[in-house]
Amino acid sequence: MGSVITGQREFFKGINQIQFEGLESDNPLAFRWYDENRVVAGKTMKEHFKFAGAYWHSFVGNGSDPFGGATHIFPWDEKVDPIERAKDKMDAAFEFFTKINLPYYCFHDVDVVDYGDNVAENERHLQTMVEYAKEKQAQSGVKLLWGTANLFSHKRYMNGASTNPDFHVLAHGAAQVKCALDATIALGGENYTFWGGREGYMSLLNTNMKREQEHFAKFLHTAKDYARKNGFKGSFFIEPKPAEPMKHQYDFDAATVFGFLQKYDLLNDFSLNLEVNHATLAGHTFQHELQVAVDNGLLGSIDANRGDMQNDWDTDQFPNDINELTESMLIILEGGGIKYGGVNFDAKIRRNSTDPADLFYAHVGGMDIFARALITADNILQKSDYKKIREERYASFDSGKGKEFEEGRLSLEDLRDYAAENGEPAIISGKQEYLENLINRYI
Repeated sequence: MGSVITGQREFFKGINQIQFEGLESDNPLAFRWYDENRVVAGKTMKEHFKFAGAYWHSFVGNGSDPFGGATHIFPWDEKVDPIERAKDKMDAAFEFFTKINLPYYCFHDVDVVDYGDNVAENERHLQTMVEYAKEKQAQSGVKLLWGTANLFSHKRYMNGASTNPDFHVLAHGAAQVKCALDATIALGGENYTFWGGREGYMSLLNTNMKREQEHFAKFLHTAKDYARKNGFKGSFFIEPKPAEPMKHQYDFDAATVFGFLQKYDLLNDFSLNLEVNHATLAGHTFQHELQVAVDNGLLGSIDANRGDMQNDWDTDQFPNDINELTESMLIILEGGGIKYGGVNFDAKIRRNSTDPADLFYAHVGGMDIFARALITADNILQKSDYKKIREERYASFDSGKGKEFEEGRLSLEDLRDYAAENGEPAIISGKQEYLENLINRYI
């Protein structure tokens, strides 16, 4: 456990540092499963997850929605001066990070300090807060998992940033990315994320899609080259999302982004930051997106949240589905773990969750459910016949003609002759229900 960091003012009064108390505990402000020092599959839980807090949801999101205003009235938003208000917000953030024992955090530039329309002034404000964040990181030991720039909220980005049909807008996006990269490098950020919130189109009637995607690729290359030139050693992430706010976004899903990175020669520097709710909006399971990333060596980091099956938008709720996360951890463990990043809680407490403790309950539950899923998945891999069943299902390709096919040594005529000589194949069960029961049994 690190030391709790508070500013001159304590924002979460009455809440002490959250401790691991084990399965016998009924304390809602204690971990029952997440023991950061427990070794599972050769690494501590802290090393497996590298849990991070989402600066934007936890300290900026105010509970407002399209039908109503703010319900979360933050005490760190009271001051008028933007720098003093930003310092209060950062004091609150690091107090929370250390009390909940999050080893990392992630940020958008405009969430650290309010941005206006003056590029130079925005840069000065963020640089001021970077110096303040350096002090907080040094005091607490909390590190920056990744930084990013918000290139979707300002009205200038209504048609995208790097894919905008107006070069002037693209240049503003580049200015923000440069400043956010500078901040990430200065704070020792381990990675940098691009989420193309509006990199897509609303209508093909007024869109040159080919040209926009070429601009997107050129923009990424330009940002990557700048960061490398200035000493950034980390990985760059792209976070897929199919739509919302745009009708169609160019980073639709993991497979689409893989094809894009391959086409535009970006695979050496970029991997994927996958989000559960974005996967479901694309019509996939989170497990599917993880498998695509693992199979292509692109699993860089994940955002932890969930959607609502009755709402077709990005609700960003805290994770609580043990089956989904157990199946996900099976893929992550078999794929060698999360490659560069960690688990960022890109999730927000509900509009009617208005007590300061609600933010703690949400993160305690999220960290515990991941820890439980990790333990369960490791037990399945170590103690059950889960892997054996899948291996046996493909055994016909491990020897004989099946192996020759995989090695490219059979012609179409050879395949035809084998089918004719060996008659109708046997019906072999896929044992789906057995495997589903197996997951529940270990849970």
